[in-house]
Amino acid sequence: MMAIELKLSRADRIYRPSEHIEGTIIITSSSPISHHGIKITINGAVNLQARSGVTGVIDSLYGSVKPIKIMSKCVDVSHSRKLAAGKTLVPFSITLASPGSDEFFETFHGENISIQYLITADVVRGYLHKPLSMTMEFIIESDRAKLMETIPSPEMVSFYITQDTQSHQLLPELLSGGFRISGKMVTQCTLSNPLTGDLTVEASAAQIESIDIQLLRVESILVGEKFISETSVIQTTQVADGDVYRSMMLPIYIIVPRLLTCPTVLAGQFSIEFQVSIVITFRSELSKLYPKGDLRTPKPWLAMQTLPLRLIRTK
Repeated sequence: MMAIELKLSRADRIYRPSEHIEGTIIITSSSPISHHGIKITINGAVNLQARSGVTGVIDSLYGSVKPIKIMSKCVDVSHSRKLAAGKTLVPFSITLASPGSDEFFETFHGENISIQYLITADVVRGYLHKPLSMTMEFIIESDRAKLMETIPSPEMVSFYITQDTQSHQLLPELLSGGFRISGKMVTQCTLSNPLTGDLTVEASAAQIESIDIQLLRVESILVGEKFISETSVIQTTQVADGDVYRSMMLPIYIIVPRLLTCPTVLAGQFSIEFQVSIVITFRSELSKLYPKGDLRTPKPWLAMQTLPLRLIRTK
């Protein structure tokens, strides 16, 4: 019986390009084994990924757009030798970035685009023996030296949602009675801080069913000379349930999920941007016939406002 385990020095597996990635390869065997070397391989790439059971514009390009290589490094950590029975520990330490290497992008897991860094430990054996291998993902964040020294003040933008700001068809009672929701929302913030803001229902003839804030990602890929983009929901946060009091200010406080977001990226071949959408659901007999899940598609009982959101990282 043989087994291989890969342990990194940091439990959170978060590293920066200028740092060393350190860890230990643990090889367990019930009998002595010979090998032709032990190596560590590190790969980083921007990948286009297809969604299971879903076909969108970007999904149709899967297979025709090649991954964008960020880094690739292979280092021998042990020469050929024989390992005794039991447990063998092989420590390693590798510098991630090489002098003059290309820019690193932070780890990101999106709907259509993923930025992923993988480390693989291989025990090379002869043709007649089964190789030992283990792969693990680690997380890359921007170098501290390249980050802003001070945290910029959040940029707040005021918004107004009325029947006149909606471009889709509304229920007759919403058009005749009217409504007005106002507030302000942050459009630039750091990944370590929450999204904040507030909103107030100033007037509404129809009763309100729910008020939700959606965090959206906009993933774009350069195909030929044209960018193909798709927008998807990262998370939905309900800030009010039921018909709220008029003229009462409702606070907005949303935690940004780490692996599902990253600093806004505007690269040559792809981009990752973010938006925040305020969605008002009005109480209607018609709305009861449809599931609430999809808040992005305009419906007669929905009113919404979408704002751009720039995410940054600071020291």
